[in-house]
Amino acid sequence: MSRRKVGIAGAIVGTASAGLAAGALAKRYAVGRIRLRPDLESSEPFGELRGRQVTVKTSDGVELHAEVDGPEDAPLTIVFCHGYTLNLDSWHYQRRDLRDTYRMVFWDQRCHGRSTRTPAEDCTIDRLGFDLAEILKTLVPGPCVLVGHSMGGMTVMALADSHPELFGEKIRGVALIATSAGRLAEITLGLPALISKAVHWATPPAMSVLGRRAALIDRGRQAGTDLSFLALRYLGFGDPSTISPTVVDFAESMIRSTPTDVIADFYPALMSHDKLSALDVLNKVPTSVVVGEKDWLTPVEHSRAIATGLPSARLTVIPGASHLVLLEKPAEVGEAVTELLAAVAAADAEPAAVLEAPGPDTAGTQAQDDSKAGDVL
Repeated sequence: MSRRKVGIAGAIVGTASAGLAAGALAKRYAVGRIRLRPDLESSEPFGELRGRQVTVKTSDGVELHAEVDGPEDAPLTIVFCHGYTLNLDSWHYQRRDLRDTYRMVFWDQRCHGRSTRTPAEDCTIDRLGFDLAEILKTLVPGPCVLVGHSMGGMTVMALADSHPELFGEKIRGVALIATSAGRLAEITLGLPALISKAVHWATPPAMSVLGRRAALIDRGRQAGTDLSFLALRYLGFGDPSTISPTVVDFAESMIRSTPTDVIADFYPALMSHDKLSALDVLNKVPTSVVVGEKDWLTPVEHSRAIATGLPSARLTVIPGASHLVLLEKPAEVGEAVTELLAAVAAADAEPAAVLEAPGPDTAGTQAQDDSKAGDVL
């Protein structure tokens, strides 16, 4: 090779190296500046709230990690189902704010958090629905409300499809947060149509490659990076300028702890998920549908489609929020859940009010009360 060619090659390599170094420095500088801003959540004990730890063994031998929190004698249990690549700690704010009043059950979906792994063929939404049925049978002796985020909402829909008899009797209410009833393969990801189609075309084979090289990739994911911090800050939250760096780090640590092959194994299940037909079952109970206005993973249109299939459901679109709305806007999500719990309490009290025996009164008034009761029933 001539000296001239060597010189050119060296210049190219040098320029590329300088570009990469400059990019790394720019990222480090950007992250450094973000972390220097006031952070109101810096002392929040993320991942430290614990309850009574329980293991639920499923019919196919998977050990599901679960925690029971709150007063055991509470008349109602809230069961929280987390999203794709997250774990039960993602419900930090909801646990913190409700644990003094309600009995709560949190669980790691199979292959996530501290639950055990399973073969790829068992990483399906239908199987998650059966897992939830076993959680309810083992840990929820009385009436309950189900709250599901993202894949957790799909788990609730799968349960409705396979166990419709539970809704109305055992299950008294449902909250579906940043989720979809199907057709996720058609979302644009906020990209122009042609680019979106190319991404959807390329992603399945890319996921397959990730699954085959998971061990190698996971070694590189063990330590959080500036790039992953910045990516999640912009993609997971609606307004990056206001979100706490501590919250971003917390969410990123949950995602990073999910093995790459688990991410790859569940991806086809998410893309093929279709439970629109199961929505009729949810009409039996008060239902709340919550979504962030800027959610690009499960866009507002998907929550609107769910609400259309559930005429009695309450749809809440939270301004400025994205997919991790439960961490980004916990007060607004908490308000929606609290309103749902109030609706459940009102629905449970309604039969008692209708059937309440009339007090001492005139015959005319008693007949009038009976007539009103007949109209309600």
